[in-house]
Amino acid sequence: MPTVDIFNVNREVTGQLELSDSIFGVPVKPHVLHEVVVYQLAKRRSGTVKTKGRSDVSGGGKKPWRQKGTGRARAGTSRSPVWRGGGTIHGPQPRDYDMRVPKKVRRLALKMALSQKVIDNGFTVFDQLKLEAIKTRDFAEILDRFGFRKTLVVLPEHDEIIEKSARNIPNVKVLRSEGLNVYDLLNFQSVVLSRDCVGRIEEALA
Repeated sequence: MPTVDIFNVNREVTGQLELSDSIFGVPVKPHVLHEVVVYQLAKRRSGTVKTKGRSDVSGGGKKPWRQKGTGRARAGTSRSPVWRGGGTIHGPQPRDYDMRVPKKVRRLALKMALSQKVIDNGFTVFDQLKLEAIKTRDFAEILDRFGFRKTLVVLPEHDEIIEKSARNIPNVKVLRSEGLNVYDLLNFQSVVLSRDCVGRIEEALA
């Protein structure tokens, strides 16, 4: 069963926490993580980009000039792609990027991503993650004290003080526990959360 230290904001160890082996001790399979990350990124794509082909642009119903005798190249329509204002050749068209990944696989991948963070020592648990007031400097000092660089902060519930204090710090993202996902866990170097938040995650994934 994985065990991690519990810290206060001054980087003092205040205890230890045993993590659930079925959530934080799962064997990691890279191909499962890859599949779910591709699924997440595909869901973000709208697929609405579109260019107009020669049948979509306006005009061009009349032959610009007669076939012979003008000294100019033959032309049948002003909608030709070689003309300015004509259609686009092989341009992007609306498409669906929808992927299907079973819920069990997505849940398993989330457990694997959490387990990988514990293995990499990128999982830091606080006894309490609180600030007295909205102060970006105070929150940045806590991160600097631990040497965090690219950090994902996970909260058990809405905390306006933490969220507003962290939003202007580069490479820091704040999520609530219900929004925890595989892509963000793998994308950020460090995961920071409170002891209560660990309980919420274990309860949700049990």
